[in-house]
Amino acid sequence: MMNQSTAEKISVPYAEALLDLAKNINVLSETEQDLSFISTTLSNSKDLQLLLANPLISAAVKKKVLFELFNDKINKFILNFLSILVDRRRIVLLNVIINKYLQLAYELKSVVVADLLTAVEFNELQQEAIVKKIKLITNSDNVKLVINTDSNLIGGFIVKIGSKIIDASLSGKLSQIALYLNTN
Repeated sequence: MMNQSTAEKISVPYAEALLDLAKNINVLSETEQDLSFISTTLSNSKDLQLLLANPLISAAVKKKVLFELFNDKINKFILNFLSILVDRRRIVLLNVIINKYLQLAYELKSVVVADLLTAVEFNELQQEAIVKKIKLITNSDNVKLVINTDSNLIGGFIVKIGSKIIDASLSGKLSQIALYLNTN
């Protein structure tokens, strides 16, 4: 099993090559949509994840499954890219490669990606307010909000923008209080 930094190092050339190809044939936004679709499909199917990660399943079977799943739904060059990943035994890194590609594409478009972890779903008004605050903090016109829910936060939210973390969660506040009480 490879660790996260090794996986990221391996994924960078693949993501960069895919980004260059998408730029050259002028399909950046379509590629972004296709990769998001693939990522969603992967995250929704544990069986597909297990099939692609299993080294005992032949490359031909993996390619056939990918072809049947995505043939009419994604661009052909992305399907060819998936085939290359299968041939080079890098298909297990597909999610990491997709995330790296999206990160590079957002940097290219000057989009700030903010990960929002909430205890409960945010409504549209709350999301707009968070985006407005993030725009002020980052001095950016373009913000992409990635929202995940985690009931362990009890209440509030955590925003991650690059290496910055803003913890406005109840569990975070309780941890700070516990740390303060333990040190005094």
